[in-house]
Amino acid sequence: MNHDEDGAKRAVRGTLVKVLLHRRDDRGMSLEPHASRCMRRGEVHELVTTDHRETAPGARIDRVGFLGFAEIACAGVIDRGDQFWVGDTVVGTVLGFDACHFPNHYNILISTTSPVTGADLDLRPELPIGFAPALVPAG
Repeated sequence: MNHDEDGAKRAVRGTLVKVLLHRRDDRGMSLEPHASRCMRRGEVHELVTTDHRETAPGARIDRVGFLGFAEIACAGVIDRGDQFWVGDTVVGTVLGFDACHFPNHYNILISTTSPVTGADLDLRPELPIGFAPALVPAG
């Protein structure tokens, strides 16, 4: 992704619809080659945390924590590097996407210090979620 070509965009917001509680060290997800994905209003996608950092297409993602599923409330574009929020708290940064369940849903991979689950973050249905570019301090 060439940030010199990227203009401003709106945040993609949604609502947590199901909480997941498990983690795995052998998941075998495969990172999509695309650094961004369009999201349509009403779609439901899975939120997955990982401590992997590799962004090469096809990179294997094994260590994961499952946060849950979220319904997209407004269409938009989620980019690698966007911050992921639950309520007012930044949980991590978008690493990329796994499409093993597509077209049913994407796994949106969120980079965190260590894989965390919905239980770890005390998540519950109806919490607001969002994706937005990281704020860069002026200066």
